[in-house]
Amino acid sequence: MTDTIDQRVDALEMHITHQDQSIEDMNAVILAQGEEIERLTRRLNKLMGRVGDLEEFMPAPEAKKPPHW
Repeated sequence: MTDTIDQRVDALEMHITHQDQSIEDMNAVILAQGEEIERLTRRLNKLMGRVGDLEEFMPAPEAKKPPHW
């Protein structure tokens, strides 16, 4: 009986250890993704600013009918 309880406790401890490792691995991935999202957001904002600056200096498109009209 004691052997069975000891085996079950050992199995539960191993299971918890694997779950702890999985949580740590997922946390590392989430942190890396958060950093990547922040980096990409900064880059996107910078590019949007540059496009806005370019649009200010571009001439307005001509409003003429297409050739098939």
